[in-house]
Amino acid sequence: MPELRVLLDGKGRRYAVVLDAPMARVEGLGTFDSARLRAGVGRRVEVGGRAFLVLAPSGRDLQDTLDRGPQVIAAKDVAALLYEADVVPGSTVVEAGSGSGALTIALARAVRPTGRVVSYEVREDFLRLARANVARAGLSDAVAFREADVRTGIAEQDIDAVLLDIVDPWAAVPAAWAALRPCGHLATFSPNMEQVKETAAAIRARPFVDMRTIEIIEREMEVRDVGVRPSHAALGHTGYLTFARKVLDTF
Repeated sequence: MPELRVLLDGKGRRYAVVLDAPMARVEGLGTFDSARLRAGVGRRVEVGGRAFLVLAPSGRDLQDTLDRGPQVIAAKDVAALLYEADVVPGSTVVEAGSGSGALTIALARAVRPTGRVVSYEVREDFLRLARANVARAGLSDAVAFREADVRTGIAEQDIDAVLLDIVDPWAAVPAAWAALRPCGHLATFSPNMEQVKETAAAIRARPFVDMRTIEIIEREMEVRDVGVRPSHAALGHTGYLTFARKVLDTF
C-alpha cells in the first residue's frame, strides 16, 4: 500500500502526495523525490523556489486534502459523532451515505486495527469518489462500500453503531434499529430542524433511549503577544446531531 505525505506551505495550505513511484508529482507544484519525502517528516523541502514542510498525515490533513464532491461534515461535528456513538477500536460501524468519504475516513481511523466500517451509498459517482479518497488515505482494508439504499435494510447485524448522513434519516431508523446490537448507537446529521423533528418522531416509535439533539458552535481564539481575543469569524451552524441507543424493553 503506497505511503502518503502532506506538504504544508507558509500560508497553511496542504497538499497530499502519494508515494507510489520513485518520483511523486503534485499538480501545480512539481516533482518530488519520494524517498526524500518518506524519510523527511518534519523537514523542509523546496521545489520551484517554494518551501514546504513534510508532514505525516493527521486526521485533519486527510480531511483538508480530500478530493471534494458532496459537502463534508465539519471536523467539530465529526468529533462529536465519534464520541457520542462510542466508535472505538474494534467497533463495527455502518454509515450512510458515503459522500466524499470524509466521515468514512474518520470512522476507519477510529475502528482500526480490528474494526470495520460499512459505507452505504446510492449514487455510483459518490461511491467512486469516496472509495478513491479512502484508498489514498491507506484505509481500504478497514472499509467495505455498498451501492445500496440503507432505507431498505442493512445486511450487517449486531453492529455497534449506525451513522446517517442522508436527506431523510427518519426513513432509515427502522433498518438501523433492526441491525444494531442491544445498546448499540444511532447518530444522525441533519442541516435543518424539520429533518430533526421527523427523525426524532421515528426514533420515539422504536425502543431507543438517551435521545438528544445538539448543535456545536466553534469559535477560534486569536492568540498574540499583546493579548487574546475571540476571532470575529465563528464557525456557526453546520448541522444538528441526533443520538439515541437501542434497547429491547421500554419503561
